[in-house]
Amino acid sequence: MAIFHLHVKVIGRKAGSSALASAAYRSASRLRDERIERTHDFSAKRGVVHSEVMLPEHAPEAWRDRERLWNDIEAFEVRKDAQLAREVEFALPSELSQAQGIELARDFVQVEFVGKGMVADLNVHWDRAEDGSPKPHAHVMLTMRSVGESGFGAKVRDWNATQMVERWRERWAELANERLAELDIDARIDHRSLEAQGIALEAQTQIGAPAQRIEGSGLAAGDSEADRAELHREISRNNGARIIADPSLALDAITHQQSTFTRKDIAKFSHRHSDGMEQFNEVVAAISNAPDLVELGKDGRGEDRFTTRQMIDTEQRLHRAAQRIDLDERHAVSNAHREAALARAAQRGLILSGEQTDALAHITDGRGLGVVVGFAGTGKSAMLGVARQAWAAAGYEVRGAALSGIAAENLEGGSGIPSRTIASMEHSWGQGRDLLTARDVLVIDEAGMVGTRQLERVLSHAADAGAKVVLVGDPQQLQAIEAGAAFRSIHERHGGVEIGQVRRQRQNWQRDATRDLATGRIAAAISAYEAEGMVHHAATRDEARGELVERWDRDRQAHPEASRIILTHTNDEVSVLNQAARERMRIAGDLGDEVHVNVERGARAFASGDRVMFLRNERGLGVKNGTLGIVEEVSTQSMMVRVDDGRSVRFDLKDFAHIDHGYAATIHKAQGMTVDRAHVLATPGMDAHGSYVALSRHRDGMDLHYGGDDFSTRERLVRTLSRERAKDMASDYERIDPARSYAERRGITFRERVAEIVRKVVPERLRNMFDGRRPSADGAPDFDAMRRPEREEVRLEPAAPAREIAEDGQAALRKARTDALVRHARAMDAIFSDEGAGNKASPMRLRELADARKAFDEVRPHGWRDAEAAYVKSPELVAEAAGGRINRAIRALQLETEIRTGLDNDPGRRADHFVERWHKLDRTSQHQYQAGDMSGYKATRSAMGDMAKSLERDPQLESILANRKHDLGISVDSGRRLGAELAFTHGIDLGRGRGIGL
Repeated sequence: MAIFHLHVKVIGRKAGSSALASAAYRSASRLRDERIERTHDFSAKRGVVHSEVMLPEHAPEAWRDRERLWNDIEAFEVRKDAQLAREVEFALPSELSQAQGIELARDFVQVEFVGKGMVADLNVHWDRAEDGSPKPHAHVMLTMRSVGESGFGAKVRDWNATQMVERWRERWAELANERLAELDIDARIDHRSLEAQGIALEAQTQIGAPAQRIEGSGLAAGDSEADRAELHREISRNNGARIIADPSLALDAITHQQSTFTRKDIAKFSHRHSDGMEQFNEVVAAISNAPDLVELGKDGRGEDRFTTRQMIDTEQRLHRAAQRIDLDERHAVSNAHREAALARAAQRGLILSGEQTDALAHITDGRGLGVVVGFAGTGKSAMLGVARQAWAAAGYEVRGAALSGIAAENLEGGSGIPSRTIASMEHSWGQGRDLLTARDVLVIDEAGMVGTRQLERVLSHAADAGAKVVLVGDPQQLQAIEAGAAFRSIHERHGGVEIGQVRRQRQNWQRDATRDLATGRIAAAISAYEAEGMVHHAATRDEARGELVERWDRDRQAHPEASRIILTHTNDEVSVLNQAARERMRIAGDLGDEVHVNVERGARAFASGDRVMFLRNERGLGVKNGTLGIVEEVSTQSMMVRVDDGRSVRFDLKDFAHIDHGYAATIHKAQGMTVDRAHVLATPGMDAHGSYVALSRHRDGMDLHYGGDDFSTRERLVRTLSRERAKDMASDYERIDPARSYAERRGITFRERVAEIVRKVVPERLRNMFDGRRPSADGAPDFDAMRRPEREEVRLEPAAPAREIAEDGQAALRKARTDALVRHARAMDAIFSDEGAGNKASPMRLRELADARKAFDEVRPHGWRDAEAAYVKSPELVAEAAGGRINRAIRALQLETEIRTGLDNDPGRRADHFVERWHKLDRTSQHQYQAGDMSGYKATRSAMGDMAKSLERDPQLESILANRKHDLGISVDSGRRLGAELAFTHGIDLGRGRGIGL
């Protein structure tokens, strides 16, 4: 299992150690110690799979001979207490193959040690635990003096600094996680202490298989493999004992970055935090039987999925806070203020589109909660800038927040809203400063990247303060680092406004490509750029990287006034691309004299003209993590940078060294960025979310490069860049009774509480909320009966001849039915809301329900019965319809009408109807897409997804349609269940845990 371990120690004579003995043992070799004329022979040792000496520039080649290297060190160090070497030991992820583990270790050693001037003796061990599982790790013995062609120089004291160890720990975690992501391995490590991660378990700082103490070899007893292994086992035993006593510790740790988990996740965690099979089984049993563990049912892959009561509670608090904010109608902006803001924007040359204007109206109405979902480059920030003026004119104070510093900077730069990171904002609240008030409007940008726990804390504070909250983002872009998909969930429950008209790209075909990216049609977007000659294949990644830098350089020289960025997935690739791009700048003579300085990431050369990126928020300088700029002046002590907003900032490098070259950046840092041209290097760690961000940053053009060693075919490239990795919520998983699940999310127990309403609240004339349905034995409505059609009530709805109905009459009837549906849903929702808040439904509420049912029946016979039958199956539709979001409710109502009128008696007819309706929706979606009606397109595709998912609940229909795959456009048997196969064939994302087996 992937675990974090990195341990540093010094090998010295004071402890009785010998450099030759240590090197011989770690390399499983036979070395002669010339100083004491003794041979150390460990050539029989097993498990060493790689061994080499790595040299920095200008080091003597003779030192590639391990025996020569360490004998020269022993001879050079004459003190009897001399420090001979520093050893760094670190665990390799066991999910890697031996070749991958060796490559990862070499890359880390090269960048962090050899690149800094140290000689490194690297040995990779692939030991096995008692149960046969791999325990891979690496030992690196490092020289402690500077080296040159003539040999050793002075000791480098900076290498002894405590902060260097912390840097190595952090960089190892970053590099290992990047490589795991590249290889599509679902495992991560964390260099932070468990305490820093909020996990009440002891950090496992020691690894290694047991080994016998080496007698007479010059190794100190305290440094033996056996001692370190025993300490590692002791920590594991202690953690296992803690978990057995209190399994909630394990549940808290497992849900740190994921809302739900599987049995496999439990086993991985238990393996790490236990010693031996017996304790492992006890830990697994303790976690599996924990009272706070909640089983959610099967996920899309057929695996049992779990969450915790705490996670469910957090999600419920999140949604209750959102509901409280949404119901607060104290923040309306008058039409006069809104029109004045629009007029001022027009004077500056900013004319909002229809969608932007709708979004402006949505977030400046009286509701306390505003939700804006916008594709990349649709002008969300520009719209928010107009909203800021309208809010300010109405007397509100507008604040901005985002997860990352650069996102906050982009929000402030694009809208003029003073912005900061959410972490900084929460810290101030904890100190009792900058608290929200009822006169505040809080705008949270890139809200899709904010985890459930953090967003719950923010919304709860805002709800308590009576502040207005506007969430802005795109659920399809980069996912939250912490657990959950809170923004998506809030949008699904409370609705919002969508902006789909892309404005960032200047050419229409590129705007279409961005819409493709936003709607998951990655293949279509890549094809569009490929047709324009902007997708480039090379034999290897190295060649692709070289071609990218060559194209970047030509573009830079041809259009020096344009802005540009190189994007890729990992920090390692960013480093290599930065060096290559900078070398082009140097060759062209576009850089001044180089100055070599030590910054946070190590030794770097900077010159005037260099493109740089700030790596930490620094309020005093007015920069954020991700801010870009150009070096104007640099010395060994200080630097002056002209940041992209035109300001010049000067700082002393001893005070602020969090800066690096900025020609290239990771895709994660690029969310929210806009440039004229982007150059993207694709690597295997990318997915649909990263692809969407990377391929939509540009105004004028984008070039995508990839190597054949990463993607053997174009289809492999498309498949990798199309992978869906959206995070989930516990509330995404509906158990056997979806009505109960919905009610529990609202804070009530559905069957019992609705039965109580029926018995205690509803008068005799409304004794059953669902008229005529037989109560069950416990007095609750008979939900099974509700799902069954009542044959005695079956009658076809009369239809007048089309020639007798004028067009305006048809429109009036549709509007009347819509109004009746919304009125009826609001009446039902009001009763449930009252009951959920602990209040009895008032007679006025009940009269309104009765009146709404009557009005519904007048325009659509049996309409309210069909609607309530649909609500029993999908209770969330009540709130949606009550809020005016009626599309899904109408589709569900129509389905209930079909069931009621007897369509389900003839399976063949139902199959015909399914195929006919599928083709109709498919044609409609194509027309909507071609017309640029993205809101309609997404709604229609959602309806198709609902149809596909419904097949799992109807085995008879699924069986009939399995013989009609050709009619449904399915030409290749993928082995999936029919619903999933249908969705896959048509490119519809059903989402994890939505009740379909993938």
